[in-house]
Amino acid sequence: MEIINREYCTPFITKDGSTIRELLAHRNSAIRKQSLAEATVPVGVRTQLHHHLETEEIYYILRGTGVMTIEDQMRGIGPGDAIAIPPGKRHCIENNGSEDLVFLCCCAPGYEHADTLIADPT
Repeated sequence: MEIINREYCTPFITKDGSTIRELLAHRNSAIRKQSLAEATVPVGVRTQLHHHLETEEIYYILRGTGVMTIEDQMRGIGPGDAIAIPPGKRHCIENNGSEDLVFLCCCAPGYEHADTLIADPT
């Protein structure tokens, strides 16, 4: 049985600029076909517009508010919202609230820098 507490997961910066803690992935568990991470986007920050060739994602908002952009659609998001991001769709998330925007990010296959293509490098 594998149980990993988030406090023991070292945060790192993804290619799009968000800070994540990989809770379960091939790097720290027996999980091989997906990953689960907690992501944090600080107040006033927007991740870089990007897409994934292979990976589909689900974001589940835990805390904070923001704006989700997928291709040419933008929507306000907040706690309890689940967001489907198919492979190949350009997307970013912006924190327009007054506290950190914190969400779970499920990726299948699991997150890899190499599968992240930045649309607007800065």
